[in-house]
Amino acid sequence: MYFIYILYSPSSDKYYLGCTEDVSKRIFMHNNPIRTSYTSKHRPWILKKAFKVGNNKTLALKIEQKIKKMKSRKYLEQLLDPEVGQQLFCDLLTISSSSSTPDC
Repeated sequence: MYFIYILYSPSSDKYYLGCTEDVSKRIFMHNNPIRTSYTSKHRPWILKKAFKVGNNKTLALKIEQKIKKMKSRKYLEQLLDPEVGQQLFCDLLTISSSSSTPDC
């Protein structure tokens, strides 16, 4: 199962979006002091939300790239909104694929 996840760095007031099969492992990797990357400069990272995509890695990567190309903090915050976030994500799934996940 693949997930799209949104992390937040309170120290830098930044969001990070990614996709993975193992959300817990990815959060650990982002917060690992041994790694040097964009995310290492903004530790600690807190998981704000993870969306189920399904078993299709290509679809997960496609949705991740679509969201990243928007370059919109406001859109990420809308995805985190409990009232509209899940529906926005389901709309992305519908646009990007002919199938949907059970959560939609």
